[in-house]
Amino acid sequence: MTSADHNPEPPKDGSVADAVSQNWVDTIAPHWSRPYLRLSRADRPIGTWLLLIPCWWSLALAVAADPAGGRLFDIWIALGCAIGAFLMRGAGCTWNDITDRDIDAKVARTCSRPLPSGQVTVKKALVWLAVQMLVSAGILLTFNLNAILLGIAALVPVAIYPFAKRFTWWPQVFLGVAFNWGALLAWTAHSGSLGWPAVLLYLAGIAWTLFYDTIYAHQDKEDDALIGVKSTARLFGAKTPKYLFVFMVLAVTLMAMAGILALAGNDSPYPVMLAILAAWGFGLHMFWQMRMLDIDDPDVCLHLFRSNRDCGLIPAAILAIAALI
Repeated sequence: MTSADHNPEPPKDGSVADAVSQNWVDTIAPHWSRPYLRLSRADRPIGTWLLLIPCWWSLALAVAADPAGGRLFDIWIALGCAIGAFLMRGAGCTWNDITDRDIDAKVARTCSRPLPSGQVTVKKALVWLAVQMLVSAGILLTFNLNAILLGIAALVPVAIYPFAKRFTWWPQVFLGVAFNWGALLAWTAHSGSLGWPAVLLYLAGIAWTLFYDTIYAHQDKEDDALIGVKSTARLFGAKTPKYLFVFMVLAVTLMAMAGILALAGNDSPYPVMLAILAAWGFGLHMFWQMRMLDIDDPDVCLHLFRSNRDCGLIPAAILAIAALI
């Protein structure tokens, strides 16, 4: 492992060290765009999925709970959330890399990012940040007023998150608050107002984020210790599996509660049964991750972290079925 004291060198081709092999940014994107797409983590799509999936959970549950069922506009909500997740994840990563550029230069896994490697200047990164946020704002303005206000409020945790690891051992909580905001927004975009099932899904998402991002943080724990960056991975250490179990139970319980609260009054028992099945499927995948985890193997940690796309899509698909019946 390359430590902060060894001045890690980024790859000479401009690619990012932990990017997906043969990703579209490094292979087919125009050369002039690659540093900006790398800044947005477009070469590592898992973050977009993790931002989007809570939106789809909440939208599907809102439709399932609505006596009137789905509307044509719900298709746009689902698509708008997907585009918005790509853009806002990109904007958040750009902001994160601007604030962390000095730290990233000292860590083996992150020294190849566009700012510490010199591919992009801070000024150009700020312009790119503004472009992504403006396009995202255009999508947000197509939703109802309460959803718009929630979308604006989401900027607060996004702005705070990059600094969290400097003052707390629990930066993953701040990430969860920011990354699962779509559970609140998508429900409101469909129903016009925020509901308790969406809040419970939001809390389930935060517990899930604590689960997967603790696994992710174990990749950097040695470098983080050298440069003084805090994380739940460093805080939990060898006790990580015990904490992951708690996060798993919280996520499953809260998701099941959200489904029961939203659908218990339905004339048919099948939607609420599917909602409970969604929570169990979610939990089974997390349990599999715990069985496979080796906190001292960065490759295993990265593989399991990326597997959370499938983990989140399991309940999304089951809740979508509940919305259709």
